[in-house]
Amino acid sequence: MLVAGAGPAGLVAAITLARYEIDVVLIDKRSTPSGLSRALAVSTRGMELMRRFGLEQAVRSGAADVKIRAWVTPSLASGEGTEMPLGSPSDAEAALASPTRPAWVAQDHHEPVMFEHLRSLPSASIRLGCRLLEVTQDDQLVRATVADARTGAVEHIYASYLIAADGAHSIVREQLGIAMIGPDNLADYERVEFTAPLWQLAGEHRYGLYLITRPDAAGVLAPRGPGDRWSLSREIPAGTRGMARLGQDDLTGLIQRAAGTNALRPQIERLSTFTFAAQMAERYAWGRCFLVGDAAHRATPRGGTGMNTAIQDSFDLGWKLAWVLRGWANPGLLATYEGERRPVAAHNVQRSSEPDGARQETGQALAWDLGGRLPHHWLANGKERTSTVDLIGNGLTLLSGPSDPRWGRFAVSIPSTVPIDVHVVDADTARALSLPAAGALLARPDGRELRRWTGVDAAAAMGLDGSALPDLPGIGSAAGAGQS
Repeated sequence: MLVAGAGPAGLVAAITLARYEIDVVLIDKRSTPSGLSRALAVSTRGMELMRRFGLEQAVRSGAADVKIRAWVTPSLASGEGTEMPLGSPSDAEAALASPTRPAWVAQDHHEPVMFEHLRSLPSASIRLGCRLLEVTQDDQLVRATVADARTGAVEHIYASYLIAADGAHSIVREQLGIAMIGPDNLADYERVEFTAPLWQLAGEHRYGLYLITRPDAAGVLAPRGPGDRWSLSREIPAGTRGMARLGQDDLTGLIQRAAGTNALRPQIERLSTFTFAAQMAERYAWGRCFLVGDAAHRATPRGGTGMNTAIQDSFDLGWKLAWVLRGWANPGLLATYEGERRPVAAHNVQRSSEPDGARQETGQALAWDLGGRLPHHWLANGKERTSTVDLIGNGLTLLSGPSDPRWGRFAVSIPSTVPIDVHVVDADTARALSLPAAGALLARPDGRELRRWTGVDAAAAMGLDGSALPDLPGIGSAAGAGQS
């Protein structure tokens, strides 16, 4: 397997494949991991995946202790303002829906955590400073022509499949001739990243975003972690000088006005500009090449769904490719990637294109984020806390009620190429899953339910094979598939 692009989408794809013991090569034209902190929040489902990878605490160690909501205020120090929902659950709401909660953590902390984890996985290989020049494919393989960014030496990499996680200006997408549909010029924005002791000004109003309304400093002030790292973003005012043309004193004055104090002496780190776009690729796949993340869809920062959609794209495609490469399913399974992920991206891209797209109630956004996976409930196992979400494995997972011990034998009898893990849950958990005490359900690696039965006898009478699982074509017959 070859993954092009070592941003969040590429890293999650490569980690998912490597955790299935698939040999995967990750390439990126950069010689070092990115130091940019573009994305600032990992969603509830994103943190569930970090928990699955064993990275939850490492990611959260770089998170700011804030409400993932916006505070609309004249300036940070004003003490006046109103709260605006961003669609993320509060800690209390998250506790009802998930074994974890979203995190306000900058991408330049989150990304290196994933990078180091991938480096530790035996079947993964990372090649930085490796520039992709050309992609060709046939019915059997993908051939990527790459160049060493330092020496210019050119070589070919051959892989069963290619995942294009190479960003908004994807070389792979361009070479495949896949067009982007939608506007790419909704607005021009700029951002200054800096350090300054702003938390003492915020006081009790600790939020992920501060929408500054003061006319001469209007913009979005945001913490980039638990310390004194911040950013101020704004639409470039028409007919005015952008930040790049401001002198040090003028730039300092802009930050001071947003903060609400002339005593501030910020240390400027970097300036950047970016364009708001709301686009979808006309298709997600061509032959053995698949698009994920910004290569497949571009969302504005409104709603904070861009990176989180990318993370879930990559996990979905990753486990499906792994099933095919391990011989658990035939390539027909891969057709479900676009069908299942495109509607989510289309919803998020559309939301981000709306001027008020950042504002959304939790109930609306959380359902899209969790993606229909089974309900969270803590098991009464007397050990460390385990959620129903934590029980989901890399193959199929059968969760049975407590009153019929025959489910384990039934699972062994299922004519499936995919391994099936069986877990007996307690009576309270069965009720939370709406399972009869003698019933069971079968779930995919993403926690989405495939089938449920009221009892073993009913399941045996119904029968179970690949054709009985229409959401996962090819389970019953994996002819022609193999690990590579």
